[in-house]
Amino acid sequence: MRSRTLLIMAAVSVVALGGTVTLFNDRDDPPQQGALPAAAVDHRLQSAPATELAGVSWRDFHGVQLPYSATDGPRTIDHDRVWGFTQTPLGALLAAVHLTVRSDPRWGQRVAEPTITQQFVGPDVAGLMASVNGYRPRAGSEAQRAYVVLEGFRWQGFTPDVASLDLVSAGPGDSDRTVRAATRVQLQWRNGDWRVVAPLAGTWTSAAAPVDSLDGYTRFPAGGRP
Repeated sequence: MRSRTLLIMAAVSVVALGGTVTLFNDRDDPPQQGALPAAAVDHRLQSAPATELAGVSWRDFHGVQLPYSATDGPRTIDHDRVWGFTQTPLGALLAAVHLTVRSDPRWGQRVAEPTITQQFVGPDVAGLMASVNGYRPRAGSEAQRAYVVLEGFRWQGFTPDVASLDLVSAGPGDSDRTVRAATRVQLQWRNGDWRVVAPLAGTWTSAAAPVDSLDGYTRFPAGGRP
């Protein structure tokens, strides 16, 4: 699978104040590289919270269509930076998509660095920043663009303070074959907004797995296509 198809990646555990806290049962996880920790479930956990997508619109961000909601966020858009998501399932979903996409080093340090340092949490933020600082685009290449379509999502769990979901993205693989990846994103509500938990060891690859279909996932309207 080409790396460009794995634009959206995922964290494995949620890191809370005072230490690492694993929140969600992994009985429905996609296959991953290595076992995930056992889960202690928050009593407020919703495994399938209502997530209304009817009012969501889609806009281009360097080649990938991203969802926006007038009610749930992002409320603030400053060039390629965004913030301001509601403390709701839809707000968490939108934050997961926008912040993980904007942490990709191909957009440059002007976007990725402040996104990671200000909107990611956990002990592996420094490792994620190292991947951004070490990224070198190919000489003479055109402006970086994504070749990814967001196709759907599946909740692992939601509370007003933490959220966990899998996102499915699709892109071109070898021999013009479409390939899909399910990736885990986990978030915390801190200081009035959602923050994404940085992936273990500062790399997203251990949280992504190939998927063959969207069975069991909620499809985005028009598959995230314009």
